[in-house]
Amino acid sequence: MASDEKPICRGDWHPRDSSRSVAARLVERDGRIEAVAEDGAALASAVFSALDISARVGSIPRRITFPDGSLFETTDNDAIDSFQSANGRKRAGFVHSLERFHPRLLVFVAAVFLLSGLVYRFALPVLVEIAVAVTPPVVPKLMSISTLETLDRTVLDETGLDEAQTRAISDGFARIAAQSVSGATAYTLNFRKGGAIGPNAFALPDGTLIITDELVELAGGDTEMLIGVLAHEIGHVELEHSLRQIYRAAGMAGLIMLIAGDVGDSVEDLLVQGGGLAALSYSRSAESAADRRSVELMEKAGYDPAAIARFFEAIEKKLGDTSGTSIFSTHPGTPERKTAILEYEAELRQKQAPNN
Repeated sequence: MASDEKPICRGDWHPRDSSRSVAARLVERDGRIEAVAEDGAALASAVFSALDISARVGSIPRRITFPDGSLFETTDNDAIDSFQSANGRKRAGFVHSLERFHPRLLVFVAAVFLLSGLVYRFALPVLVEIAVAVTPPVVPKLMSISTLETLDRTVLDETGLDEAQTRAISDGFARIAAQSVSGATAYTLNFRKGGAIGPNAFALPDGTLIITDELVELAGGDTEMLIGVLAHEIGHVELEHSLRQIYRAAGMAGLIMLIAGDVGDSVEDLLVQGGGLAALSYSRSAESAADRRSVELMEKAGYDPAAIARFFEAIEKKLGDTSGTSIFSTHPGTPERKTAILEYEAELRQKQAPNN
């Protein structure tokens, strides 16, 4: 009888394997759950235990599937929760509980960032060293070719230096490269117009070095100073700083994508391909180590060991870079680097002096 009918909620009923929908009510009658059309016709019926009720996730409509394959769909999630609770089932699913309990979600997010920080601080450096140790020679070669092609396509241009300038620098470079661990044949010097990069010299992982016209102009004819800068870049290659930076950049890209999920093709390309360009920038310790290696190589080749200090002096005078090192600095300050180079040169000279 209608008086025994207990309404639950309103929604739409869908026959099995059909997109057709009928406006209906979900009611409880004589111990059974029924989908009833607006005109009172019974559409589907089953005992509560035979129903398959979808879990609550936000405001997504709930589906109550009957044994005959038909289903009743409703947006009245609270009514379905109360209905389930009255029949001894949980009110909402685990995912919906997480959605509603915001403090727990904040704790989860904080935990993810804390774990990522620990991975970056402790695990990533170890993984980078392992990757460097097992990297076959062909990998740095391919990395360097790709990075140089990208730079030539985007910012670098053909050199405008004359043959006499390039020959003088190349001869000095060969002389200094011969003093390196791998010898002169391990390195290739390229001349480029720097464009947006400006006065600079940098090394790629396989021993490919690039010096810009702007740096040659900044030197003002001081070829020995330029050789000292190139010796510094050889130090980066010997100590595998470029390779470490590339692996670190790749690891950071992986962490970002792990946290952010699908960041899109354009962002992914920026993170991954940008890693190669990020390898051209080094940490404080790496720059200091390369500075010291420049002093050692220049001394072995018979040049002024502290010639690279004149480079930093030129930067101070001509470019006005007098910034010091702070806790937020990624590189040592220019004045401090010049002082450290002169101190290391004096230290080497004192060690080589005959004992009195």
